[in-house]
Amino acid sequence: MAQYFQIHPENPQPRLIKRAIEIVHDGGLIVYPTDSSYAIGCHIGDKQAMERIRRIRRVDDRHNFTLVCRDLSEVALYARLSNADYRLIRANTPGPYTFILPATREVPRRLQNPRRKTIGLRVPDHPIAQALAAELREPLLSSTLILPGETLPMNDPEQIREKLEHDVDLVIDGGPAGLEPTTVVVLDDGVIDIARRGRGDVDTLLHQPRPAV
Repeated sequence: MAQYFQIHPENPQPRLIKRAIEIVHDGGLIVYPTDSSYAIGCHIGDKQAMERIRRIRRVDDRHNFTLVCRDLSEVALYARLSNADYRLIRANTPGPYTFILPATREVPRRLQNPRRKTIGLRVPDHPIAQALAAELREPLLSSTLILPGETLPMNDPEQIREKLEHDVDLVIDGGPAGLEPTTVVVLDDGVIDIARRGRGDVDTLLHQPRPAV
């Protein structure tokens, strides 16, 4: 039976954030709000927990997981960034974008795209997600909470609890979230390819000024 924490969406209670991360360290799955929608997450090093996410979402080993990071320094640890990539990410984080980049050796092979050796990373603009990442002190392995047969993420924490109470270990109620996943951006030395249009403003991303090298 999943635990259920009501956490303030603007001023997360430190005690509950700490307990949520203890659940992650113990191999648990948590559902939590982000600036785009609700997500399901686990510890980056827990293969068994990752497989539980795959079963809940019914995705195969080609599914792109995302590392939810606390800041840009963490992004740079897990992805190889050119100067142009770094500037573009810095200008658009925190925010509702997932950036697909070449993975460094810090990323377990099982999390990388099997062909391209890439990983998705993002820094969400949501106090609860930021507090979780800060308390964990490493990225939270995550996936948008879109259930099999659905096209939109779940966004009602009480419905999430009812649907997944026997499949996850914690549901964080941070109030209703959005119904759009992140915009997914593939970066190659500053060149942008939009792999999925979501909540992020694509026009702003594509047309923002590029600093001189």
